Amino acid sequence: MTDTASDGGSVDLLCDLNRLTVHHKAACRLYGYYIDTLFGDREATSLAEVPYLPVRAFKTFELKSIADADVFKIMTSSGTTGAVSRIYLDKETSKLQSQKLIEVFSNAFSRSRFPMLVIDGQGTVTDRRQFSARTAAINGFSLFSRGREFALNDLFAVDVERVQAFVEANRGQRIFIFGFTFVVWQNFVAQLKRMNVRLDLSNSFLLHGGGWKKLADQNISNERFKAEVQEWTGCKDVRNYYGMVEQTGTIFMECEHGNLHAAVGSDVIIRDPATFAVLPHGAEGLIQVFSNIQKSYPGHSLLTEDVGHTLDGESCACGRKGTIVKIAGRLKKAEIRGCSDAYNS
Repeated sequence: MTDTASDGGSVDLLCDLNRLTVHHKAACRLYGYYIDTLFGDREATSLAEVPYLPVRAFKTFELKSIADADVFKIMTSSGTTGAVSRIYLDKETSKLQSQKLIEVFSNAFSRSRFPMLVIDGQGTVTDRRQFSARTAAINGFSLFSRGREFALNDLFAVDVERVQAFVEANRGQRIFIFGFTFVVWQNFVAQLKRMNVRLDLSNSFLLHGGGWKKLADQNISNERFKAEVQEWTGCKDVRNYYGMVEQTGTIFMECEHGNLHAAVGSDVIIRDPATFAVLPHGAEGLIQVFSNIQKSYPGHSLLTEDVGHTLDGESCACGRKGTIVKIAGRLKKAEIRGCSDAYNS
């Protein structure tokens, strides 16, 4: 059994996180000032003690631990209004993201490549003026594709003939369907329903993530989402994942029993939104996520604005040991203290 820190995190992960904190303090001046001001200069002995950065900070400040000349790629969050996060990657961190994505996907499905149906418009990945979370996710998961088709046209309407032709061309093969949750629901399932068109994607699996807030506002549960997808496409294997552009590559994949597990090299804890004290399994609060692959920017320990609770991974019948996280929604009408506190103090 892997040695664990006092609050459930692996000792190896804790060592990695401590090294990353030291590295980013030295390489990113604003992050170093923030850590010294709010957390002091001591090594964490548990995940609870690892300094956290509010995820909102990436919307306000330029946070990178590499020289401008080493910036290989800048990713942005998918928000359509207000500020967006800007994440700076060098080639090493970009490679680590791809490797981690391959590891997580292969563990959930297989290392095979599949005919891939993307529930999005092709312009999302061909527009070189932007590199959003959706672009990154589509291109990232395309590592597992063997032939890729887009289900939506330039107006984000379902191209039924194109989809049916793709299905026919790959008859007898397992098809990998991918899309952002709200796009799959609004621009695919809802449109098929309006047109009263049912597709035969029974020999497929769907992986989706992102945009749950929009569905929650419409009272669309995960169970209803899966039921509607199955009714209109025949797809029975529908998996959700939890992730964010600020920790691209490190995702919590839904297992066959409906639980989102932390992958190796990552973990999650819950904090009280008022006191920031760490809460036990089952208690609802703010989600803090950890990952050991963020070397070009200080994204290894992030306090999100998502609310949920955790469960012991060993309680799941799937056999995966990673901590389970259950997402309840977004924190409402609250600001989390962060870089601005240190910057203005």
